[in-house]
Amino acid sequence: MNGSLSEHKAGDRMFKLYLPPSYSTDSRAFPSVYVQDGGSLFQDQLELIENRFHQNRVPELVLIGIEAKNRLDEYTPWPAASLSDQFPDFGGKGADYLSEITNRLIPFVEENWNVSRRAQSRGMIGASLGGLISMFAFLRHSSLFGKIGSLSSSYWYENAAETIYTSSVRAGSTRIFMSVGSEEGAGKQSIQQTMLQKTKYVHESLIEKGFTQDQLCLVIEKGAVHHRKHFCKQFINVLEWLYGKNRSNI
Repeated sequence: MNGSLSEHKAGDRMFKLYLPPSYSTDSRAFPSVYVQDGGSLFQDQLELIENRFHQNRVPELVLIGIEAKNRLDEYTPWPAASLSDQFPDFGGKGADYLSEITNRLIPFVEENWNVSRRAQSRGMIGASLGGLISMFAFLRHSSLFGKIGSLSSSYWYENAAETIYTSSVRAGSTRIFMSVGSEEGAGKQSIQQTMLQKTKYVHESLIEKGFTQDQLCLVIEKGAVHHRKHFCKQFINVLEWLYGKNRSNI
C-alpha cells in the first residue's frame, strides 16, 4: 500500500481514513466515499484499489470507513421485530444516524482533509444492512450524495422496498450501483428469502423514477451467497462503475 490508513474520531464516532498515494503532493480536492462498517469492505484490498488508480481505471479518492455503534439500530430506518430469538429487535435509529453523518461527520472530514465538497464527488457505500441505510441516505439527503453503492442490501427489511417505490425522489444526476448474489436468500425461512426478488423490485422502482442505464447498474453475481467475500469483490466494482472512466467494465 502506498497510501495511508489511520483512525480518527468525530465527536464520539470512530472512523478509518484512507488517503491515496498522491494526497500529500497533489493540491486538488479528492472525491470522498463514506463507507459503512468501518474498513471491513476495503482495508484488506487497498493494494487492489491502488492498482486501479495506477491503471487509471479509478481516480484517486479518499475512503472514510464509519464505525457503527450498533448496526442493528443505526442501519435500520424504523423499528422491526428480530428475525431470530438469538438477536435483539431492530432499533430503527437510521434517521438519527444519518443526521449525525450529514451534520457532524461530513463537515468534520471536509474541514480537516482536502476532499471535494461537490455532491457529485461525494459517495456512500454499504453492504447488507449497511447497503440499506446507504440507499436511505440517498432518499433522505439526495442533495448531498451523487454516488451510492448498495451491495447485497437488506431490501427484505419490512416495508423498505415499498418505501423506496413510493418515495418522491427522482434521479437527478445521481449514480447508483446495486449488486446481489443469485443465491442470496435461498434456503431461508424468514422474509430474507425475498432478498433477490426485493432487490430487483428496488432496481425497477428506480428505473421508473427516471434513472437511465448510465446512472443505474444492477449486478447479479451468479452463485454468490450473502457473505463478506462477495461484498468485498463488488466493492472494487462499485468504485470503478461509479467513479471510473470505464464504468461498463465491471
